[in-house]
Amino acid sequence: MGDERRQIIASVKEARGSGARLGPTCETMGISPRTYQRWNRPDNFCDRRPGARREPPNKLGEEERRKLLEVTNSPEYSDLPPCKIVPLLADLGQYLASESTFYRVLREKGQLSHRHSSKPPSGGKPRGLLAAGPNCVYSWDITYLPTRVKGMFFYLYMVMDIYSRKIVGWQVHKQESSELAADLMTDICIREGVECGEVTLHSDNGGAMKGATLLATLQKLGVVRSTSRPGVSSDNAYSESLFRTLKYVPYYPDRPFEDVVEARRWVEGFVNWYNDVHLHSGIRFVTPSQRHAGLDREILSKRDEVYREAKRKNPLRWSGKTRNWLPVEEVWLNPDQRKDKAA
Repeated sequence: MGDERRQIIASVKEARGSGARLGPTCETMGISPRTYQRWNRPDNFCDRRPGARREPPNKLGEEERRKLLEVTNSPEYSDLPPCKIVPLLADLGQYLASESTFYRVLREKGQLSHRHSSKPPSGGKPRGLLAAGPNCVYSWDITYLPTRVKGMFFYLYMVMDIYSRKIVGWQVHKQESSELAADLMTDICIREGVECGEVTLHSDNGGAMKGATLLATLQKLGVVRSTSRPGVSSDNAYSESLFRTLKYVPYYPDRPFEDVVEARRWVEGFVNWYNDVHLHSGIRFVTPSQRHAGLDREILSKRDEVYREAKRKNPLRWSGKTRNWLPVEEVWLNPDQRKDKAA
């Protein structure tokens, strides 16, 4: 019984000992007379609920668990998950336990981490890529653009130079394919004057990124290929960030695109704004086109002089150094931990 309940019972007894009636006293305490009578019974000072059963009646015995593990670890089933072992045993006219029981027993024994004969992927982080100037490292990906038909999309191919953040190439198509990606990369390399071995192209592991046509084209162009780990979107952070900016700009359409022409027209407007108007916070608030063309140094130098002159005129308003307007010299994609700590 809780302390509060004991206190209420004691208060009611005290009131009744002073001549108060039970009904009004219980009403004052916020309980009914029947509740008081139930609480005041001698056998109510202990929890009379039946105790929880600790062992379910259908739990596997030790011999049954031993048999389950023996079968699961046999050469015939050692590389199979329970969802395949159970039906195979049923085909042989055997039932040892349910699929969930197989999983539970194997989990308790630590045998669910990797039940396959092949070697699990190492999951190693891709090597860090350094861009010390434009046309050193490109990042690209494909995102969906909604259409009027539910379940159908247009595919936006977009390539960014991570040093300048400039979108150096894009296309919108009705399908996703390695051939279209190869055409896009060919156009970019010609337009940017990319030389053999100059650019590294990073992407995730999508089908279009691994297609034979694109791989052959990259080899022909002398473009070095780099890929993310499967399922790790942060390995391609620049493209992910770019697509988030694209889909969260205030003027992003509030309805699906009517056709591929409309989609291309909208993306063209976004690219023009992003490259030539958007002041990017990652490159000291210059536009990607300015940085790509090498104009950012002069712009940042003039800003620095403005700040220094303002400090000379009114030094009391400055408690420390002026704002840092130095150009960002190096941009890393997937730097290793040692570089992060050194920075």
